[in-house]
Amino acid sequence: MDTRKSDGMTYAPKGQAKPVCGPGEFPFAAIGLDHGHIYGQCNGLIEAGAHLAWVFDPDPAKVRTFCDTYPGVRAARAEAEVLEDPDVRLVAGAPVPCERTPLGLRVMDHGKDYFADKPAMTTLAQLDAARRKAAETGRIFAVYYAERLHVEAAVHAGRLIRQGAIGRVIQVLGLGPHRLNPSSRPAWFWDPAQYGGILVDIGSHQIEQFLHYAAASAASVLHSKTANYHCPDHPAFQDFGDATLLADNGATFYFRVDWFTPDGLGAWGDGRTLVLGTDGYIELRKYLDVARDASGDHVYLVDHRGEHHFPVHGRVGFPYFGQLILDCMHRTEHAMPQRHTFLATELALQAQAQAMNLSFGFTSDPNSA
Repeated sequence: MDTRKSDGMTYAPKGQAKPVCGPGEFPFAAIGLDHGHIYGQCNGLIEAGAHLAWVFDPDPAKVRTFCDTYPGVRAARAEAEVLEDPDVRLVAGAPVPCERTPLGLRVMDHGKDYFADKPAMTTLAQLDAARRKAAETGRIFAVYYAERLHVEAAVHAGRLIRQGAIGRVIQVLGLGPHRLNPSSRPAWFWDPAQYGGILVDIGSHQIEQFLHYAAASAASVLHSKTANYHCPDHPAFQDFGDATLLADNGATFYFRVDWFTPDGLGAWGDGRTLVLGTDGYIELRKYLDVARDASGDHVYLVDHRGEHHFPVHGRVGFPYFGQLILDCMHRTEHAMPQRHTFLATELALQAQAQAMNLSFGFTSDPNSA
């Protein structure tokens, strides 16, 4: 699996091994290999001490590639072979987005916790079903919001904010550009019914970060927009979206997501987050510092004492995965509260549903009549 930063679909971060359990103590499985994020999910869990026991996908080619990446994993003949193994504690899944909640419901019905790639739901009906199943079974429905959980700069920024480095958070700005790489995209990628729309797909990352950094327990979508500016061959696709939210504690949020990363950028997207507080502000340059440093994980802090730069790549790690394993083992909620997990997706679904469509009347050729 290519883990270079040029393609977000195959970007799978790796960190230092920091096991929270003994060898073989926490077996997990992977089901659904439609998105390359499954490799990031598995990397994080393995580094935290989990044992990758099984993999299943109906596509043998995907399974062969996966087994080459993780030698020793067993290829299941059917999904049921995984779900009926009583030793499996957690299932990580990255099937087509619209299939992620149905898979999760089956996993939870078999007494296992579930770790879905984002977006974990593509409709409010799926979200309602997941909430009911979590309440009914007591199982964890976790979501891989990787742009915070698997980015060391984002982890470090959260720690600074919790320590009071910038005072009370009053606004967050999120920028989530992505490279399109159209020739490598599967058919489902272009269909909003299957991927959920741009504000659900990559917007859910942004909303989760806002809720976390602003310590918000609720929020409302003030306005949102989507557009297809430059993909005439896929008229239903959305290559641009933005939204503004207001949290219950008064913090505000604006984010933009798009598929317009130019070929000259050394990463799949120049992901940035700016957090304004009453006593300073923080900027994250997640995947590179443009024209200055090809490495990512730059944190810039300005406070009353001065200007500070923290290059944290390789220095912070990814604590979420170990916390998730311990939550599954001890039935706690330290990695991410279930309510927070679902709220981020609910707000993304609401933003998508009420978005103004900017595509009408636009053409991809600015010189056409």
